[in-house]
Amino acid sequence: MKRAVVICPGRGTYNKPELGSLMRLNPDKTELFESFDTIRRTNSQETLAELDGAASYSIDKHTRGDNASALIYAASYADFLSLKDIDVVAVTGNSMGWYSTLACAGALSADQGFRLVNTMGQLMHDSLIGGQLVYPITDDTWQPDTTRRAEVIHLMTEIAQKAGHKLALSIDLGGMLVLAGNEAGLTAFMKQAKPQGQFPLRLHNHAAFHTVLQEPVARAAQDRFGPAMFAQPNIPMIDGRGAIWWPHATDTDALYNYTLGEQITAPYNFTKAVTIAAREFAPDLFIVLGPGTTLGGAVAQSLIAAGWQGISSKSDFQTRQSQATLLTAMGRADQRNQDTT
Repeated sequence: MKRAVVICPGRGTYNKPELGSLMRLNPDKTELFESFDTIRRTNSQETLAELDGAASYSIDKHTRGDNASALIYAASYADFLSLKDIDVVAVTGNSMGWYSTLACAGALSADQGFRLVNTMGQLMHDSLIGGQLVYPITDDTWQPDTTRRAEVIHLMTEIAQKAGHKLALSIDLGGMLVLAGNEAGLTAFMKQAKPQGQFPLRLHNHAAFHTVLQEPVARAAQDRFGPAMFAQPNIPMIDGRGAIWWPHATDTDALYNYTLGEQITAPYNFTKAVTIAAREFAPDLFIVLGPGTTLGGAVAQSLIAAGWQGISSKSDFQTRQSQATLLTAMGRADQRNQDTT
């Protein structure tokens, strides 16, 4: 049995190719999805069945925070339940994936996790404070480009010091930095940053996640949820600081405070979370839950940055992957079968 670290994806992973994937990939999870849809109906929201079963994909509808968060959580949790003959030694996630992590690890029940992510998605959508953009900080071989990173941080800091401009680091995402801010800050960066192909790239329907701009959202979430909902995890969890929450040793009040406080308003270091997962748990395999496959690159880039098992470039990773699978994405049919059969 392989020892695996499970990774839960965040926003931006349910895209056009994923339309219909809930039932297509997890036809045996009808009752699970129906329980989530009961919660959606109570809130007068369009159901997962309606969203996932739509005749066509709509960027405006399917990427909205109140819809995308629910779809992604449902896909991730269903995939987690589908794992077979896998010894899950730790769970982590990217951004919104922290809420899925809590449920997969048992710190929240399936429905509690869904209520949390559904509410957070609704609050984010209703307020839609600021936005996000992404910018690459690796070279063509996926090796970290420290000079480029320093230039990005310097430009970000300069812009943030201007009157009326808000811009800050949101997510350290493997080979990318995600920056968040208000319209003035984002527009200034888009104009001044050196073009790198399609980057810098604004993210549609994304708020200024993981910055102080989200303090009103954090306060609203704290008004709706209390510490009593959290339990001891059954599996170690790695958060957006790289901190490990251990079974039988987790302060659930502290877990509540982090989840509905710092996790919302401070930068999320996904790169560090993957590094800690690799070094502390030394898994045979990293499994990225669905939907989609876009997080795989960030995981690989994070392992390269950490020098995991001597991997120092994209070609090194590809060679290692061809010899003995190190990373699987459950959104890929060929790799999914390795984890579910």
